[in-house]
Amino acid sequence: MTKQLKLAEIVPDHLFGKRLDQVLAEMFPDYSRSRIKDWILADWVQVNGRVCNTPREKLMGGEAIQIDAQLPDDERFEAEAIDLTIVYEDEHILVINKPAGLVVHPGAGNPEGTLLNALLHHCPTIAEVPRAGIVHRLDKDTTGLMVVAKTIPAQVHLVDAMQNREITREYEAICHGIMTAGGTVDEPIGRHPTKRTHMAVTTSGRPAVTHYRVMEKFRAHTRLRLRLETGRTHQIRVHMTYINHPLVGDPVYAGRPRPPRKASEELLGIFRSFKRQALHAAMLRLAHPITSEIMEWHAPIPDDMVQLTLALRADTEEHGLDFA
Repeated sequence: MTKQLKLAEIVPDHLFGKRLDQVLAEMFPDYSRSRIKDWILADWVQVNGRVCNTPREKLMGGEAIQIDAQLPDDERFEAEAIDLTIVYEDEHILVINKPAGLVVHPGAGNPEGTLLNALLHHCPTIAEVPRAGIVHRLDKDTTGLMVVAKTIPAQVHLVDAMQNREITREYEAICHGIMTAGGTVDEPIGRHPTKRTHMAVTTSGRPAVTHYRVMEKFRAHTRLRLRLETGRTHQIRVHMTYINHPLVGDPVYAGRPRPPRKASEELLGIFRSFKRQALHAAMLRLAHPITSEIMEWHAPIPDDMVQLTLALRADTEEHGLDFA
């Protein structure tokens, strides 16, 4: 299903000489440049009553613009009463602390019970926003902070900020192996050449940059703080695996559990029961999409990662660091 959108305005004189797509982006800032370009190419834009499907056509100012476009209708997804941990909310944005196990968007195998379904119930008007305001994702079993746009103007600004790397996202993770120092992984990520549900570092992938620093060393593991410059699918998980430090519990990239040698039964039990990647979106900082106020949120480390950290710390105090 789709929604019909009708817009009509006169081109201001100060936009003289600019291209049609640039003019429309300035006249209708609630909509993204890519969406406006799609409207032009779909013959949905008229200039002085004439269909214009050339984004580069120059305008003189004073033209009458009419847009008859169709927007995808996200209301085809059902609203569901799913509990959300809301960290911050105003009329424009919503920041949540996502639990493990919650899928962000409906898809194959997950038609319901997702964050999107929960958002439609919590804020029904968010159905008017593309993808119910979801501008970035966390993997199903990654916990932590996500920002959601409640209005189209907020969504447009947040998407632009994300693309321009103006939103800071920091994570905590526990990886296999002892890291000696922090660093940066700057390697492109794309679909795995043979495992289509996996991602991998590949020359044909999209640019991806992950910064990391060591927070704590254990006997055979390391606790990390990571900051993303880009937001590729599985980025941290793939980059850490690429440098031979996959995340503890990662069911896709880490393989079998690898507890330290001579680990206690308690620690062995924690490793056996840790069925998700040890990854948490701990900090989110951005300029508010409407007021431009710099805002920052922190989400406490979830109980399962706290338990794992305490057990690894106790193991290290008992045995010392293992450099073998």
